[in-house]
Amino acid sequence: MKEAMGSGGAECKWHMVIPILIGLGANLPSPRHGLPVATLEAAVSALAGRGVQIIARSGWWESAPVPASDQPWYVNGVVEVGTNLGPENLLALLHGVEAEFGRVRTTPNAPRVLDLDLLAYGSLLRLGADPPLLPHPRLAERGFVLHPLAQIRPDWRHPATGLTVAEMIARLPAGQSIRLLPQSPASD
Repeated sequence: MKEAMGSGGAECKWHMVIPILIGLGANLPSPRHGLPVATLEAAVSALAGRGVQIIARSGWWESAPVPASDQPWYVNGVVEVGTNLGPENLLALLHGVEAEFGRVRTTPNAPRVLDLDLLAYGSLLRLGADPPLLPHPRLAERGFVLHPLAQIRPDWRHPATGLTVAEMIARLPAGQSIRLLPQSPASD
């Protein structure tokens, strides 16, 4: 567990941070922010501006669409955050940021200006019908989530299966093309 530090090193309200993980992705330019990398950077800032502490962030990864299609490649990353919001309210905040950035939900796996997914909320398991489902039900099948996650939380284990990030990467289906974008530093 990481201890959250506020500005100036002051301890935040949440003393020991459980790993709350958010996946970010985009494959369409945003009218307001431009190319996907700029949109994702703006989304990270938007989260921070709403009181969500960014504890660690991966580099940006470029990946082919999953499932395979002729749409543009995605840019993806993962952030670990600290927040006093519960999972339902955090998901609502994520959906609000998506809407503010121009996300319109149409069909599953459609191209998008911004996609924010609540990947995990500590070791919480929510496998029923009511959102948010935790951990994200397709997390272990997506290289565009696992590779960025390995940069910031290589020690993370799937709460339902106990698999490490490296074990899940080794089990990925073939054909998922992904590469780290140049000048894409990860920090924690």
